[in-house]
Amino acid sequence: MPLSAPAPRHLKHTRTVECRGYHRDDGLWDIEGHLVDTKPFDVPNMDRPGNVLPAGEPMHEMWIRLTVDIDLLIHDVEVVTDWGPYYGCAAITPNFQALKGLHIKPGFTLKTRELLGGTKGCTHLVELLGPIATTVYQTLYGARERAKPSGSDGKRPPLIGTCHMYAADGDLVRKRWPQWAADRKPAPESL
Repeated sequence: MPLSAPAPRHLKHTRTVECRGYHRDDGLWDIEGHLVDTKPFDVPNMDRPGNVLPAGEPMHEMWIRLTVDIDLLIHDVEVVTDWGPYYGCAAITPNFQALKGLHIKPGFTLKTRELLGGTKGCTHLVELLGPIATTVYQTLYGARERAKPSGSDGKRPPLIGTCHMYAADGDLVRKRWPQWAADRKPAPESL
């Protein structure tokens, strides 16, 4: 169901974020994120030809590729800034090599801000790491489950408590992982 009809309004900005996950032939995984910001009107900009950013041209166009393994360890990082509002924007991309060797796990966002926040990075590229990280989980979930089914190691599945559907006292957890259900009553058969 789409959103309800909006009040009369005028478009001022469009941000497009697209992330894709790929399984490589060598067994690793590439997760790519692409961010584009545009305005529907000309914007004064001293670093663009004619001192103007024409309507519809990217103010930001940036790419990140993380190469990870099944354990969510980052093996390689590629970052490209095709367009930034200033000539020097692309100069910061080598700093993102600091991500190599990190695991994408709880605390990843905090660690990326520690390594690349403020003047050590680019606000937009650091923001793009969030949707890339969730795309890593979505892309590798099935392969990780097949390699080691969640809960089969005797540990509480990490999905429990991450959203309302995975509430420890909810029907889904009761059905999927009854030993980890908060109230341990049987799940309804309708799930």
